[in-house]
Amino acid sequence: MRKIETIWHHLLQAALAEKQFKHTQQGLASFFGYSVSTINHGLVVPTQIGAIRKESKFFVLENFQKLLYYWASARNLEKDVIYKTHYPATIKEIEGLIPSEGIYACYSAASRIFDEPPADYSKVYFYIEERNIEKVKQRFPLAKGQENVFVLKAPEALKNYGQITTLPQTFVDIWNLKDWYGQDFTRAIENKIKGFFGPNFTCLVW
Repeated sequence: MRKIETIWHHLLQAALAEKQFKHTQQGLASFFGYSVSTINHGLVVPTQIGAIRKESKFFVLENFQKLLYYWASARNLEKDVIYKTHYPATIKEIEGLIPSEGIYACYSAASRIFDEPPADYSKVYFYIEERNIEKVKQRFPLAKGQENVFVLKAPEALKNYGQITTLPQTFVDIWNLKDWYGQDFTRAIENKIKGFFGPNFTCLVW
């Protein structure tokens, strides 16, 4: 996941979880350990499309939906896959074998966000830092068959949000999958997000 995507993710999650829409570039640079120029770069297109409104000393996430869908369209989940294999077990058994350093993603994350998963699913995705990949390979060795275990490279910042990807991250990641049941998940997540904001989901003005 690119640095600018971690910035977009943080803005969306801060709005959703903390109702925080106003930020400063210096504040984000300190939070991530990024340069101010990196933060500024991440705000260019969102500002151009009206998702971000810049003021003289701060900026505001003005349209949550625009930034969410822009990130979803710009995301390339396939590039983050660092390992994949087939593991002959049930989904629950596979999820139970994910190392403690892993972060449940996509369908596995959604199944934990909701009391019941929006649909049955046959693939497990999780994030983990590359330094822990050997532990993953020991638990899920390479094997022939339909791939059902997908390991995603975790950016360092992702661990700040817990062991389950956030609603915005989960939505964006599933949006990038082509499984037919993915639309049931994205629709359910979108409705849950709307539940936080109500009719203001389409245009959140500070």
